[in-house]
Amino acid sequence: MQALLVIDVQNGIVNFKDFSEELTKIQHIIQDFKAKKLPVIMVRHFDEVEESPLYRGSEGSELHESVKEYADYVVEKTTPSSFFQTNLAGLLDELGVKQIFITGFNTEFCCMFTAISAFDRGYDVTFIEDATGTTNDGETYEMANLDIRDFVGTALHWSDVIEVLDFEEYKESYQYGASS
Repeated sequence: MQALLVIDVQNGIVNFKDFSEELTKIQHIIQDFKAKKLPVIMVRHFDEVEESPLYRGSEGSELHESVKEYADYVVEKTTPSSFFQTNLAGLLDELGVKQIFITGFNTEFCCMFTAISAFDRGYDVTFIEDATGTTNDGETYEMANLDIRDFVGTALHWSDVIEVLDFEEYKESYQYGASS
């Protein structure tokens, strides 16, 4: 069975800048999973620092309105990995999930850490590169022209253990029943 992870699509991140393209792709993928009656798992990150936009209990920590109604399950985390000290692995095992699809925020932290952690736990992992986004840019990492999504996607792809697709490739490979 397949499951979709929608990682950290929370107000504190989504309201940081214009993520309309990413959100449209994420919503489309959610609708595809819903149509196939496959589980959609929302992951919420919480920080314990009051100044954080993801401070537990704040408006910023809430799931964004564009996705919250679609959650079959919600997993809460406090680290970049959706697996570390959470119930995600148990939930996936209970559901009989063998392959997970990753979308959400931030590409180079929570999405990448979760993809690697999922592979380490024996799941087949599909990382939908342009259905992830980040609040950071090349200047954050002192590499002015860095395309973070492309860099992370390329590194994961070159690992030869994580399937990395863009949204159009996802539609061609999975949306129309090409694989299940």
